[in-house]
Amino acid sequence: MDDNQNPIPENQPVFRPTSRPVYRRRRKQNGSDISATLQTVFSVALVMATLFTMWNPANLFSNQMLEQAFLAWQSNATPVASSGDQNAGVSTNIKRIGIISGHYSKDPPYDTGAVCTDGSGIKEVDVNYKVAYLVYQNLKADGYQVDLLQEFDPLITNYKGLLLLSIHSDTCEYIDNTFTGFKVAPSSVEQDAADSQRLANCLIARYATDTNLPYNANTISNDMRFYHAFNEIAPTTPAAIIETGFLNLDRDILVNHPDVVAKGITDGILCFINNETILQTTPTP
Repeated sequence: MDDNQNPIPENQPVFRPTSRPVYRRRRKQNGSDISATLQTVFSVALVMATLFTMWNPANLFSNQMLEQAFLAWQSNATPVASSGDQNAGVSTNIKRIGIISGHYSKDPPYDTGAVCTDGSGIKEVDVNYKVAYLVYQNLKADGYQVDLLQEFDPLITNYKGLLLLSIHSDTCEYIDNTFTGFKVAPSSVEQDAADSQRLANCLIARYATDTNLPYNANTISNDMRFYHAFNEIAPTTPAAIIETGFLNLDRDILVNHPDVVAKGITDGILCFINNETILQTTPTP
């Protein structure tokens, strides 16, 4: 692969959190306050004019009239922060989760991770991205704010959230028949390392159940144990890295059933967040 070629098509979506303005209480009105007040008065006047225009005894309280009045208000409404909330407009209970798509980068240099040289053209970065994006969708559907991050995303620095998880897959080279299955390594940097360990335990339990892949603790590498993001995120954020399987012996599920892989990861994350019971004993590497 050309080193200057982006391994992910340019039209692939990459999601970043969008910053929102923070409104603060003002002791007196300034120009923007007056402007907002005038706009509100104008909006009310427009609605009243719409009501009088549409008024007749037959349609005074018809659904059509009410709908038109709502649309007239909505098109001119301006969100106004509560004067009693210094962070109005920003949720005070953000359920934020960070998902790193392993090896993914929008800008050069590009690192594809493992590459299959058997003519299949399979690259780890592509497999990781498909799974990470599905996990993103699953968690968004459950109401969480999810950041889909690049491998060395600047947003990782001091990242604060419910958790951060990096998604990878393993080598495409055939070594022997024992190189199959998945593995998980928790962060040991977090202030309360027990949280990261519980995250890892949840991932192991739920992923094994959903995918039927074995847990291969013996192949956990130092690259996983000392993963760079563990030292970059906020020390209060639990974190882990998962290798979803080997691109050789586990290729079918990784390439052809990314939805199953993503479900296993999603269920593991929800197990951690919801403090669910883990029945099986977690193997120790």
